[in-house]
Amino acid sequence: MCGIWCAISTQRPVWPCAETLRQLERRGPDSSSRSHVTLERTTSAGQPETTHITFHSTVLSLRGHVTVEQPYKSSSGSSLCWNGEAWEFAGHSPLLRNDTEAVARLLESETCTYSETVSRSDAVERRAHSTAKTLACIAGPYAMVYHDSSNAILYFGRDFLGRRSLLTRTASDGTLLLSSVAGVVGGEDETAWSEVEADGLCYVDLKPSGAGCDSPYVIKKVPYHLANSNARVSGSSVGWLSTITFARAHSKRILSATHTRLDVSAPAIRHLEELLTSSLRRRLENIRMTDTVPPISHLAILFSGGLDCTVLARLAHDIYPTHQSIDLLNVAFENPRVHKSNFPGSTSAYELCPDRITGRASHAELMRVCPDRSWVFIAIDVPYAETMAHRQTVVDLMQPHNTEMDLSISFALYFASRGIGSTSSSSNMPASDAVYTTGAKVLLSGLGADELFGGYQRHATAFSRKGFTGLLDELDLDIGRLGKRNLGRDDRVISNWGREARYPFLDEDLLAWAMATPITEKCGFGESEVSREEMEDESELLEPGKKVLRCLAWKLGMQQVAKEKKRAIQFGARTAKMETGKTKGTQLLS
Repeated sequence: MCGIWCAISTQRPVWPCAETLRQLERRGPDSSSRSHVTLERTTSAGQPETTHITFHSTVLSLRGHVTVEQPYKSSSGSSLCWNGEAWEFAGHSPLLRNDTEAVARLLESETCTYSETVSRSDAVERRAHSTAKTLACIAGPYAMVYHDSSNAILYFGRDFLGRRSLLTRTASDGTLLLSSVAGVVGGEDETAWSEVEADGLCYVDLKPSGAGCDSPYVIKKVPYHLANSNARVSGSSVGWLSTITFARAHSKRILSATHTRLDVSAPAIRHLEELLTSSLRRRLENIRMTDTVPPISHLAILFSGGLDCTVLARLAHDIYPTHQSIDLLNVAFENPRVHKSNFPGSTSAYELCPDRITGRASHAELMRVCPDRSWVFIAIDVPYAETMAHRQTVVDLMQPHNTEMDLSISFALYFASRGIGSTSSSSNMPASDAVYTTGAKVLLSGLGADELFGGYQRHATAFSRKGFTGLLDELDLDIGRLGKRNLGRDDRVISNWGREARYPFLDEDLLAWAMATPITEKCGFGESEVSREEMEDESELLEPGKKVLRCLAWKLGMQQVAKEKKRAIQFGARTAKMETGKTKGTQLLS
């Protein structure tokens, strides 16, 4: 995880203010460096003009044996600010060494030569398409800013799902700003920032010519579907983006020819297990281990005890070294609106939170099916006063998102990823008074499972109203807006603690399979009624939302987890409607 800042100005070098720099350095505590590049050009009026490009990068070093400082400067003078994890690229896998250097070399190797008859603008556009195709070969989450010094082009963008944060704004003096976090610039409102759309590679010609050359910061974009239009789905070319694009475009037609009931024997269960295991292996095999006294956990899971995170924990057990403990981060909030009326006397408000109850139950199930693993259940109890004390910090981090629902979700992620709580010796005992802080820098999240496999209540509602057509429309909409609605916000909130969230359900291979698989092989909606006498396996009776994942949990020996109902994080942890019960999730913060 890293923090990125970049500014392009003809006025002066523009650097992050003290508070923005503090936020960037919390994201990347291992290195903090900056650089300044100047470009000279002549305006259409024949006047000389200096362009200042400033970079500031911070680094959370998780791969390789040494910390690679950023901005990373190549031998040609190009600069790369990279906040990502390149699991695979250019047909080679896995990439275990430091990926910043590897990505820089990949971009540096992209050479294009054009005849003198090609205009500057055409040459820049062709180079941008070529660079976009190069980036399309990378599998993994990223946000990046790359200054191609040889050709005077600045590129920036996010992966096609938007799994890492990158914001942009244009200041009142025309300065173009890019940042991982929304900061105040020159006293201007921080809400003026917007998410860089996760739908293509943006670029700026730093030495434009011809019409409009006095407006040097014109942002253009190569859409990802054009960048990868010729990719092959095999061999040395990574073709998952084409597969996903095709699947999304044709998803309305994807219905199984034979609609049979899903159970643990269905082929889709085996495919999901294989792909999810492969996804987890990519995300776990490169975690840097350190010897400490006492030993610490290097891996933690954002753990509500629900279906998604518990299946991840169970499969991670098969991959991650058995002698290493795994922390389970379970957060519960004091909500005065709920607790004041329902829990008198000495009853623990935290232990009666829905996510605490399911968390302890799923912890017990994990200990039963994986007894040789040390599962450390961290009970993170957040008093109302502490929530309010951190409110403005959370509001600042989640910007430009600004609704009650954003705040409720962000509260839960903020305190869970802080990783400070208490532990207990068994799953059904209240936590001890001893304070425990997770040492893990890598956090696994189950985000994406609901969007892929129909886990939200609105999916059931869409099916009841419009059948499979309505359900497919809703699922397609959810995947398309992940980067805009969820992932950038979550990245800013979680990374504030110098930790990195990884999303196994959003692996490119798994995503391509899920979107190309008939909806009837993922969900149980529309299945015919069956009596207990007629069914071949009890897993047939599992509820329809995310049924393929429920069947996998059942197959893995976790029957209670397989039956667990979906509950939104803000209700499970009780961060929703803390101050009044009349607010709506879409209501803007005052």
